[in-house]
Amino acid sequence: MYNNRTIKSIFFTILCLIFLLTINSCASQAASKEQLYAYITNNARFILLHPEKIENPMDMIQHISASYQGQTYFFNALVQADETGIEMILLNEMGVNMGNLSYKDGSLNFSSLLFSSSMRAEYIVADFQLCFYDPAALNKTLGQSRLALVLDGTTRRIQNGRETIIEIEKTQKAVTLTNHLRGYSYTLEGEFL
Repeated sequence: MYNNRTIKSIFFTILCLIFLLTINSCASQAASKEQLYAYITNNARFILLHPEKIENPMDMIQHISASYQGQTYFFNALVQADETGIEMILLNEMGVNMGNLSYKDGSLNFSSLLFSSSMRAEYIVADFQLCFYDPAALNKTLGQSRLALVLDGTTRRIQNGRETIIEIEKTQKAVTLTNHLRGYSYTLEGEFL
């Protein structure tokens, strides 16, 4: 009937769907040019930055391992990001397209047959920007919500007073984001420098 590889592929796809459903509670297929944001805490909004605030443009495949509630999930993303925008294609381990994200000209679009009603694109872009955008610009927008970006060598910490909400470790080949408040983490592997 089904071989082990097919069963594993189906199981993986279902796990990815459950993971993304759990992390994101609202859908965002297309957001207009109004001010876009994601909540970093229950009360603090992070207003998405203009793409020109990226530190270093990138065009690469990123291998992603994500952890949530004791489970680990693996997938890939084709990422093209520069001062004009962010384009992402999310792929499962078999190379099947799970979704497309575009953030350009103040508009945010996300389309996916699997995640169209479960994934808020603003949160993907916010995490991406916290990892790869200019620290001064990040600190300015975080400051509007009384949060702060603290830099310590290759580590970025998003602080709410003395509490670390998000911690980001960056190396040449990997970036690890840990969201202490929401209880998830992921590691992006690629050529970042």
